[in-house]
Amino acid sequence: MPLPPIVVPPTGPGAQPALAAPVVVPSTIPAVPAGLLPKARLPVNPPRQDRGISPSTAAVIGLGAGLVGGFIAGNSVRQYDDVRRQRQEVDASGFTIYREPGRNIIRENDVYFIQHDETQRFRDLGGDIKTYRRDNTLVTTFRRADGDEIITITDANGRLLRRVKHNRDGRDIVLIDNTYEGPERSYADEIVLLPPPPLEIPADRYIVDADNAPEGFIYETLTAPPVAPLSRRYTLDQVRASPDLRNHMRSVDVTSVNFETASFEVTPDQAGRLATIAQALLQAIKKQPNEVFLIEGYTDAVGSDVDNLSLSDRRAQSVATLLTQTYSVPPENLATQGFGKQNLKVKTNEAARENRRVTVRRITPLLNGPQAQK
Repeated sequence: MPLPPIVVPPTGPGAQPALAAPVVVPSTIPAVPAGLLPKARLPVNPPRQDRGISPSTAAVIGLGAGLVGGFIAGNSVRQYDDVRRQRQEVDASGFTIYREPGRNIIRENDVYFIQHDETQRFRDLGGDIKTYRRDNTLVTTFRRADGDEIITITDANGRLLRRVKHNRDGRDIVLIDNTYEGPERSYADEIVLLPPPPLEIPADRYIVDADNAPEGFIYETLTAPPVAPLSRRYTLDQVRASPDLRNHMRSVDVTSVNFETASFEVTPDQAGRLATIAQALLQAIKKQPNEVFLIEGYTDAVGSDVDNLSLSDRRAQSVATLLTQTYSVPPENLATQGFGKQNLKVKTNEAARENRRVTVRRITPLLNGPQAQK
């Protein structure tokens, strides 16, 4: 029996808000190069069954109208008032799920986690992009004008499984692989606890202020190895959930790009301030095509946890999209995540523009393990 078609929301200029007339993509799967689909996820560290919410439960997908891979359609919202207006709150077995365009926010024991549509940035670019259903996965292919193809595989709930760049010359570059760690686990169980890494460099070389650092220094920071060795590789989910992991990598605070209160728009006058960051990223990716950088979004301490998580995640995505659209930084080499009011740059509970910022961090050594820790 043929699978039903996947409904993909329209994007780009003139796109309509959520639940507008969708674009229907055929359900027949295209030819995908051998080896790109995820292998069976064999149990490695079986999850504990007595705590946490599984990603499949968290998405609370159902078959409701307007849902695409676990997310509400209409990802082209540009104003945060539209996000609030379309947000849906759902109770699921003691957990609360906040569904909004392109995002699911999960509250578990007063701790919040956010999951976003991993293919939205590619859709925002337009062009030759298709999404197909295969077994229990969604396969999104994004073909460049030069013939290279980016293949993103997510589960039915939108959780990223694998991202591969299939070059026009036939070579495959695996960028992200979340499939080796075994079956789905709870969000809480993705958190990795490690002792703080010993720092043998000055603090201003560990967290670099992009405004005051020369271009070469920014490149050095974004290509530096971990500040302390790690014994194994980690999934992107674990990196996103674990400050202890991320703290093993140096980072660049983009303090010159801030956001208005309740806004995730990068204004035109700020776009040029990303030029130095973009140049460093392009240089690093040219040297090592499998590099992955995490764009992290942050807010100030004002507002609810749900609003702050959503805003920070959208801010990270806005900056990543701008890096691609304005400076041609390959979208597949970027990952994004919002962290709300964590890691306040200015320790205050008041509104502070300096806290509404993004941070850029190399995470390739975390994803690829000891062999990449250089």
